[in-house]
Amino acid sequence: MIKRHYDDKIKKLLKPNRVLVIYGPRRVGKTTLVDSYLSKLPVSTKVYRSTGENKDLQDVFEATSFSKILPFFESYDQVFIDEAQMIENIGLGLKVIVDQIPNIKVIATGSSSFDLSNKIGEPLVGRQHVLKLFPLSVMELVGEFGGAYPVENLDNLLVYGGYPDVIKSKSFKEKVDILTQIRDSYLYKDILELENIRNSKKIYDLLRLLAFQIGQEVSIQELGTQLGMSRALVERYLDLLEKSFVLINLRGYSRNLRKEVNKMSRYYFYDNGVRNAVIGNFSAVKERDDLGQLWENFLFIERLKKQAYGGQHSNNYFWRTWDQQEIDLVEERDGKLFGFEFKYSSTKARVPKTFVKTYPGSSFKLINRHNFLEFVM
Repeated sequence: MIKRHYDDKIKKLLKPNRVLVIYGPRRVGKTTLVDSYLSKLPVSTKVYRSTGENKDLQDVFEATSFSKILPFFESYDQVFIDEAQMIENIGLGLKVIVDQIPNIKVIATGSSSFDLSNKIGEPLVGRQHVLKLFPLSVMELVGEFGGAYPVENLDNLLVYGGYPDVIKSKSFKEKVDILTQIRDSYLYKDILELENIRNSKKIYDLLRLLAFQIGQEVSIQELGTQLGMSRALVERYLDLLEKSFVLINLRGYSRNLRKEVNKMSRYYFYDNGVRNAVIGNFSAVKERDDLGQLWENFLFIERLKKQAYGGQHSNNYFWRTWDQQEIDLVEERDGKLFGFEFKYSSTKARVPKTFVKTYPGSSFKLINRHNFLEFVM
Protein backbone atom coordinates (compact mmCIF):
# COMPACT_ATOMS: atom_id res chain seq x y z
CA MET A 1 0.00 0.00 0.00
CA ILE A 2 1.33 3.44 -0.93
CA LYS A 3 1.55 5.67 2.13
CA ARG A 4 -0.89 8.57 1.99
CA HIS A 5 -0.34 12.06 3.33
CA TYR A 6 -2.86 11.53 6.14
CA ASP A 7 -1.65 8.04 7.15
CA ASP A 8 0.13 9.19 10.30
CA LYS A 9 -2.25 12.07 10.98
CA ILE A 10 -5.64 10.39 11.50
CA LYS A 11 -4.90 9.59 15.13
CA LYS A 12 -4.03 13.21 15.90
CA LEU A 13 -6.92 14.67 13.91
CA LEU A 14 -9.55 12.33 15.37
CA LYS A 15 -10.86 13.92 18.57
CA PRO A 16 -13.29 12.55 21.17
CA ASN A 17 -16.89 13.67 20.57
CA ARG A 18 -16.03 15.04 17.14
CA VAL A 19 -16.61 13.64 13.65
CA LEU A 20 -13.71 13.35 11.23
CA VAL A 21 -15.22 13.67 7.73
CA ILE A 22 -13.14 12.47 4.77
CA TYR A 23 -14.35 13.49 1.30
CA GLY A 24 -12.97 12.52 -2.07
CA PRO A 25 -13.63 10.83 -5.41
CA ARG A 26 -14.42 7.13 -5.49
CA ARG A 27 -11.46 4.73 -5.42
CA VAL A 28 -8.86 7.24 -4.26
CA GLY A 29 -8.24 5.25 -1.07
CA LYS A 30 -10.51 6.71 1.63
CA THR A 31 -11.52 3.29 2.97
CA THR A 32 -7.96 1.97 2.80
CA LEU A 33 -6.73 5.04 4.68
CA VAL A 34 -9.18 4.49 7.54
CA ASP A 35 -8.60 0.72 7.60
CA SER A 36 -4.88 1.39 8.00
CA TYR A 37 -5.59 3.58 11.00
CA LEU A 38 -8.01 1.06 12.56
CA SER A 39 -5.53 -1.78 12.13
CA LYS A 40 -3.09 0.00 14.45
CA LEU A 41 -5.55 0.40 17.34
CA PRO A 42 -5.11 -1.70 20.50
CA VAL A 43 -6.92 -5.02 20.38
CA SER A 44 -9.08 -3.90 23.29
CA THR A 45 -10.57 -1.00 21.27
CA LYS A 46 -14.21 -1.65 20.41
CA VAL A 47 -14.83 -0.50 16.84
CA TYR A 48 -18.08 -0.36 14.91
CA ARG A 49 -17.39 -0.44 11.18
CA SER A 50 -20.03 -0.41 8.46
CA THR A 51 -21.18 1.30 5.27
CA GLY A 52 -24.03 3.58 4.36
CA GLU A 53 -25.45 0.77 2.23
CA ASN A 54 -26.24 -1.25 5.39
CA LYS A 55 -30.05 -1.27 5.64
CA ASP A 56 -30.06 -1.90 9.40
CA LEU A 57 -27.75 1.06 9.90
CA GLN A 58 -29.94 3.22 7.67
CA ASP A 59 -32.99 2.33 9.77
CA VAL A 60 -31.21 3.30 13.00
CA PHE A 61 -30.17 6.73 11.72
CA GLU A 62 -33.33 7.50 9.80
CA ALA A 63 -35.41 7.03 12.96
CA THR A 64 -33.56 10.04 14.50
CA SER A 65 -34.50 8.61 17.89
CA PHE A 66 -32.26 8.61 20.96
CA SER A 67 -33.82 5.32 22.03
CA LYS A 68 -32.63 3.67 18.81
CA ILE A 69 -29.31 5.41 18.17
CA LEU A 70 -27.73 5.37 21.63
CA PRO A 71 -28.15 1.65 22.45
CA PHE A 72 -26.78 0.81 18.99
CA PHE A 73 -23.51 2.73 19.46
CA GLU A 74 -22.87 3.38 23.16
CA SER A 75 -20.79 0.21 23.73
CA TYR A 76 -18.19 1.26 21.13
CA ASP A 77 -15.06 3.38 21.46
CA GLN A 78 -14.84 4.26 17.78
CA VAL A 79 -17.29 4.36 14.87
CA PHE A 80 -16.42 4.25 11.16
CA ILE A 81 -19.16 4.73 8.56
CA ASP A 82 -18.04 4.44 4.94
CA GLU A 83 -20.08 6.04 2.13
CA ALA A 84 -22.09 7.91 4.74
CA GLN A 85 -23.92 9.95 2.11
CA MET A 86 -26.17 6.93 1.52
CA ILE A 87 -27.94 7.52 4.86
CA GLU A 88 -30.76 10.00 5.36
CA ASN A 89 -30.41 12.19 8.48
CA ILE A 90 -26.79 11.06 8.89
CA GLY A 91 -25.79 14.45 10.29
CA LEU A 92 -28.49 14.48 12.95
CA GLY A 93 -27.67 10.91 13.92
CA LEU A 94 -23.95 11.61 14.24
CA LYS A 95 -24.76 14.68 16.33
CA VAL A 96 -26.67 12.49 18.77
CA ILE A 97 -23.72 10.10 18.99
CA VAL A 98 -21.01 12.70 19.65
CA ASP A 99 -23.21 14.75 21.97
CA GLN A 100 -24.50 11.88 24.10
CA ILE A 101 -21.77 9.20 24.21
CA PRO A 102 -18.71 10.34 26.22
CA ASN A 103 -15.28 10.09 24.52
CA ILE A 104 -16.55 8.35 21.41
CA LYS A 105 -14.62 8.97 18.17
CA VAL A 106 -16.35 8.96 14.78
CA ILE A 107 -15.09 8.82 11.19
CA ALA A 108 -17.42 9.29 8.20
CA THR A 109 -16.31 9.07 4.58
CA GLY A 110 -18.13 10.07 1.42
CA SER A 111 -17.61 10.40 -2.32
CA SER A 112 -20.24 13.05 -2.95
CA SER A 113 -19.73 16.33 -1.16
CA PHE A 114 -23.04 17.78 -2.34
CA ASP A 115 -24.98 15.13 -0.44
CA LEU A 116 -22.72 14.42 2.51
CA SER A 117 -22.05 18.08 3.25
CA ASN A 118 -25.73 18.99 3.11
CA LYS A 119 -26.61 16.19 5.50
CA ILE A 120 -23.67 16.63 7.87
CA GLY A 121 -22.63 20.27 7.63
CA GLU A 122 -25.36 22.10 9.53
CA PRO A 123 -26.08 19.51 12.26
CA LEU A 124 -22.37 19.13 13.02
CA VAL A 125 -21.33 22.78 13.14
CA GLY A 126 -18.44 22.91 15.61
CA ARG A 127 -18.39 19.12 15.86
CA GLN A 128 -16.48 18.09 12.74
CA HIS A 129 -13.09 18.26 11.07
CA VAL A 130 -13.08 17.87 7.28
CA LEU A 131 -10.34 16.38 5.09
CA LYS A 132 -10.26 16.02 1.31
CA LEU A 133 -8.45 13.07 -0.23
CA PHE A 134 -7.31 13.30 -3.85
CA PRO A 135 -5.81 10.73 -6.20
CA LEU A 136 -2.14 10.19 -5.37
CA SER A 137 -0.12 13.40 -5.37
CA VAL A 138 3.42 13.93 -6.62
CA MET A 139 4.37 14.54 -2.99
CA GLU A 140 3.10 11.10 -2.00
CA LEU A 141 4.75 9.43 -4.98
CA VAL A 142 8.09 11.00 -4.08
CA GLY A 143 7.63 9.84 -0.50
CA GLU A 144 7.02 6.27 -1.68
CA PHE A 145 9.35 5.91 -4.67
CA GLY A 146 11.83 8.79 -4.41
CA GLY A 147 12.39 12.05 -6.28
CA ALA A 148 13.26 10.41 -9.59
CA TYR A 149 9.83 8.77 -9.94
CA PRO A 150 7.70 11.76 -11.07
CA VAL A 151 10.44 12.92 -13.43
CA GLU A 152 10.96 9.53 -15.07
CA ASN A 153 7.22 8.76 -15.11
CA LEU A 154 5.94 12.23 -15.98
CA ASP A 155 4.51 11.23 -19.36
CA ASN A 156 2.60 8.33 -17.75
CA LEU A 157 1.19 10.64 -15.08
CA LEU A 158 -0.03 13.01 -17.79
CA VAL A 159 -1.83 10.20 -19.62
CA TYR A 160 -2.94 7.80 -16.87
CA GLY A 161 -3.20 10.05 -13.81
CA GLY A 162 -2.73 9.22 -10.16
CA TYR A 163 -5.43 6.82 -8.98
CA PRO A 164 -3.77 4.33 -6.58
CA ASP A 165 -4.83 1.24 -8.52
CA VAL A 166 -3.57 2.82 -11.74
CA ILE A 167 -0.18 3.68 -10.24
CA LYS A 168 0.22 0.11 -8.93
CA SER A 169 -0.77 -1.48 -12.24
CA LYS A 170 1.96 -3.43 -14.02
CA SER A 171 0.88 -2.80 -17.60
CA PHE A 172 -0.63 -0.01 -19.69
CA LYS A 173 -3.53 -2.29 -20.59
CA GLU A 174 -4.33 -2.77 -16.93
CA LYS A 175 -4.21 0.99 -16.36
CA VAL A 176 -6.65 1.55 -19.22
CA ASP A 177 -8.97 -1.17 -17.93
CA ILE A 178 -9.08 0.39 -14.46
CA LEU A 179 -9.72 3.90 -15.77
CA THR A 180 -12.42 2.63 -18.10
CA GLN A 181 -14.07 0.90 -15.16
CA ILE A 182 -13.89 4.09 -13.09
CA ARG A 183 -15.46 5.99 -15.97
CA ASP A 184 -18.24 3.49 -16.60
CA SER A 185 -19.01 2.14 -13.13
CA TYR A 186 -18.15 4.93 -10.71
CA LEU A 187 -17.91 8.30 -12.42
CA TYR A 188 -21.62 9.09 -12.49
CA LYS A 189 -22.81 6.80 -9.71
CA ASP A 190 -23.35 9.46 -7.06
CA ILE A 191 -25.18 11.78 -9.41
CA LEU A 192 -27.37 9.15 -11.06
CA GLU A 193 -28.27 7.38 -7.81
CA LEU A 194 -28.56 10.23 -5.37
CA GLU A 195 -30.05 12.84 -7.68
CA ASN A 196 -32.33 10.48 -9.62
CA ILE A 197 -30.92 11.58 -12.97
CA ARG A 198 -31.62 9.10 -15.72
CA ASN A 199 -30.08 10.72 -18.77
CA SER A 200 -26.45 9.73 -18.23
CA LYS A 201 -25.68 10.29 -21.93
CA LYS A 202 -26.17 14.05 -21.55
CA ILE A 203 -23.74 14.12 -18.63
CA TYR A 204 -21.23 12.07 -20.60
CA ASP A 205 -21.57 14.38 -23.62
CA LEU A 206 -21.13 17.39 -21.35
CA LEU A 207 -17.93 15.94 -19.88
CA ARG A 208 -16.55 15.21 -23.34
CA LEU A 209 -17.10 18.82 -24.40
CA LEU A 210 -15.37 20.08 -21.27
CA ALA A 211 -12.50 17.62 -21.70
CA PHE A 212 -11.64 19.33 -25.00
CA GLN A 213 -11.87 22.82 -23.45
CA ILE A 214 -9.35 22.58 -20.61
CA GLY A 215 -7.64 25.94 -20.22
CA GLN A 216 -10.40 27.74 -22.10
CA GLU A 217 -13.30 29.84 -20.87
CA VAL A 218 -16.53 27.89 -20.97
CA SER A 219 -19.79 29.39 -22.20
CA ILE A 220 -22.80 27.82 -20.48
CA GLN A 221 -25.01 29.08 -23.28
CA GLU A 222 -22.88 27.42 -25.96
CA LEU A 223 -22.76 24.15 -24.03
CA GLY A 224 -26.55 24.17 -23.78
CA THR A 225 -26.91 24.83 -27.50
CA GLN A 226 -24.52 22.00 -28.42
CA LEU A 227 -26.22 19.55 -26.07
CA GLY A 228 -29.81 20.61 -26.67
CA MET A 229 -30.21 21.49 -22.98
CA SER A 230 -31.41 24.55 -21.14
CA ARG A 231 -28.90 26.81 -19.45
CA ALA A 232 -30.39 25.92 -16.06
CA LEU A 233 -29.94 22.19 -16.67
CA VAL A 234 -26.33 22.62 -17.82
CA GLU A 235 -25.60 24.64 -14.69
CA ARG A 236 -27.20 21.97 -12.54
CA TYR A 237 -25.14 19.19 -14.12
CA LEU A 238 -21.94 21.21 -13.80
CA ASP A 239 -22.67 21.82 -10.13
CA LEU A 240 -23.27 18.12 -9.51
CA LEU A 241 -20.10 17.13 -11.36
CA GLU A 242 -18.13 19.51 -9.15
CA LYS A 243 -19.72 18.25 -5.97
CA SER A 244 -19.12 14.62 -6.88
CA PHE A 245 -15.38 15.28 -7.40
CA VAL A 246 -15.23 14.96 -11.17
CA LEU A 247 -14.67 18.61 -12.14
CA ILE A 248 -13.19 21.72 -10.54
CA ASN A 249 -14.38 25.21 -11.46
CA LEU A 250 -11.81 28.02 -11.75
CA ARG A 251 -13.15 31.57 -12.00
CA GLY A 252 -11.57 34.64 -13.57
CA TYR A 253 -9.80 37.21 -11.38
CA SER A 254 -10.62 40.88 -11.57
CA ARG A 255 -10.68 44.05 -9.54
CA ASN A 256 -13.26 45.46 -11.92
CA LEU A 257 -10.79 46.55 -14.57
CA ARG A 258 -12.97 46.81 -17.69
CA LYS A 259 -10.47 44.87 -19.80
CA GLU A 260 -10.55 41.80 -17.54
CA VAL A 261 -12.68 38.70 -18.01
CA ASN A 262 -14.20 37.80 -14.65
CA LYS A 263 -17.59 36.19 -15.21
CA MET A 264 -16.40 33.13 -17.13
CA SER A 265 -15.20 29.78 -15.80
CA ARG A 266 -12.62 27.20 -16.73
CA TYR A 267 -13.11 23.57 -15.78
CA TYR A 268 -10.47 21.02 -14.84
CA PHE A 269 -10.69 17.29 -14.07
CA TYR A 270 -9.66 15.86 -10.72
CA ASP A 271 -7.47 13.38 -12.58
CA ASN A 272 -5.81 13.30 -15.99
CA GLY A 273 -6.51 9.60 -16.40
CA VAL A 274 -10.24 10.10 -15.94
CA ARG A 275 -10.18 12.98 -18.39
CA ASN A 276 -8.50 10.77 -20.99
CA ALA A 277 -10.95 7.95 -20.27
CA VAL A 278 -13.82 10.33 -20.99
CA ILE A 279 -12.45 11.11 -24.46
CA GLY A 280 -11.13 7.57 -24.99
CA ASN A 281 -7.56 8.65 -25.75
CA PHE A 282 -4.60 7.01 -24.00
CA SER A 283 -2.06 7.71 -26.71
CA ALA A 284 1.51 8.47 -25.65
CA VAL A 285 2.47 12.08 -25.02
CA LYS A 286 4.63 12.32 -28.14
CA GLU A 287 1.62 11.36 -30.29
CA ARG A 288 -0.84 13.86 -28.87
CA ASP A 289 -2.06 17.26 -30.00
CA ASP A 290 -3.53 18.09 -26.55
CA LEU A 291 -0.30 18.01 -24.55
CA GLY A 292 -0.82 21.61 -23.44
CA GLN A 293 -4.19 20.71 -21.94
CA LEU A 294 -2.79 17.62 -20.22
CA TRP A 295 0.03 19.68 -18.74
CA GLU A 296 -2.26 22.44 -17.52
CA ASN A 297 -4.75 20.03 -15.94
CA PHE A 298 -1.93 18.07 -14.28
CA LEU A 299 -0.23 21.13 -12.78
CA PHE A 300 -3.48 22.70 -11.62
CA ILE A 301 -4.71 19.63 -9.73
CA GLU A 302 -1.26 18.91 -8.27
CA ARG A 303 -1.12 22.47 -6.99
CA LEU A 304 -4.51 22.00 -5.32
CA LYS A 305 -3.21 18.84 -3.63
CA LYS A 306 -0.20 20.77 -2.37
CA GLN A 307 -2.45 23.52 -1.01
CA ALA A 308 -4.81 21.06 0.69
CA TYR A 309 -2.15 18.83 2.20
CA GLY A 310 0.20 21.65 3.12
CA GLY A 311 -2.44 23.82 4.78
CA GLN A 312 -1.78 26.61 2.27
CA HIS A 313 -4.85 28.83 2.09
CA SER A 314 -5.21 30.43 -1.31
CA ASN A 315 -7.94 31.87 -3.51
CA ASN A 316 -7.35 30.49 -7.00
CA TYR A 317 -8.24 32.15 -10.32
CA PHE A 318 -7.20 32.41 -13.92
CA TRP A 319 -6.60 35.89 -15.38
CA ARG A 320 -7.37 37.10 -18.89
CA THR A 321 -8.20 40.32 -20.66
CA TRP A 322 -10.50 40.73 -23.63
CA ASP A 323 -7.43 41.45 -25.79
CA GLN A 324 -6.07 37.93 -25.00
CA GLN A 325 -3.46 38.66 -22.33
CA GLU A 326 -3.69 35.80 -19.85
CA ILE A 327 -2.20 33.88 -16.93
CA ASP A 328 -3.15 30.26 -16.30
CA LEU A 329 -3.26 30.42 -12.50
CA VAL A 330 -3.34 33.35 -10.10
CA GLU A 331 -3.12 32.63 -6.39
CA GLU A 332 -4.26 35.29 -3.95
CA ARG A 333 -2.56 34.81 -0.58
CA ASP A 334 -2.29 37.31 2.25
CA GLY A 335 -3.27 40.18 -0.04
CA LYS A 336 -0.61 39.34 -2.64
CA LEU A 337 -0.98 37.88 -6.14
CA PHE A 338 1.18 35.07 -7.51
CA GLY A 339 0.83 34.35 -11.22
CA PHE A 340 1.87 31.09 -12.93
CA GLU A 341 2.03 30.23 -16.61
CA PHE A 342 2.06 26.55 -17.62
CA LYS A 343 4.14 25.52 -20.65
CA TYR A 344 5.41 21.94 -21.05
CA SER A 345 8.56 22.71 -23.05
CA SER A 346 8.95 26.49 -23.16
CA THR A 347 11.74 28.10 -21.17
CA LYS A 348 10.53 31.68 -21.54
CA ALA A 349 7.20 33.44 -20.98
CA ARG A 350 6.32 37.11 -21.07
CA VAL A 351 4.67 38.72 -18.09
CA PRO A 352 1.43 40.39 -19.35
CA LYS A 353 1.98 44.15 -19.21
CA THR A 354 -1.58 44.87 -18.07
CA PHE A 355 -1.24 42.49 -15.13
CA VAL A 356 2.02 44.04 -13.93
CA LYS A 357 0.64 47.54 -14.32
CA THR A 358 -2.69 46.79 -12.66
CA TYR A 359 -1.26 44.72 -9.79
CA PRO A 360 2.14 46.14 -8.78
CA GLY A 361 3.99 43.93 -6.35
CA SER A 362 2.59 40.73 -7.85
CA SER A 363 4.89 37.92 -8.99
CA PHE A 364 4.95 35.78 -12.11
CA LYS A 365 6.62 32.44 -12.88
CA LEU A 366 6.75 29.98 -15.76
CA ILE A 367 6.23 26.32 -14.80
CA ASN A 368 7.60 23.78 -17.28
CA ARG A 369 8.72 20.16 -17.18
CA HIS A 370 12.16 21.23 -15.94
CA ASN A 371 11.02 23.01 -12.77
CA PHE A 372 7.55 21.57 -12.00
CA LEU A 373 8.65 19.59 -8.93
CA GLU A 374 9.24 22.71 -6.84
CA PHE A 375 5.75 23.92 -7.82
CA VAL A 376 3.92 20.79 -6.70
CA MET A 377 6.05 19.65 -3.73
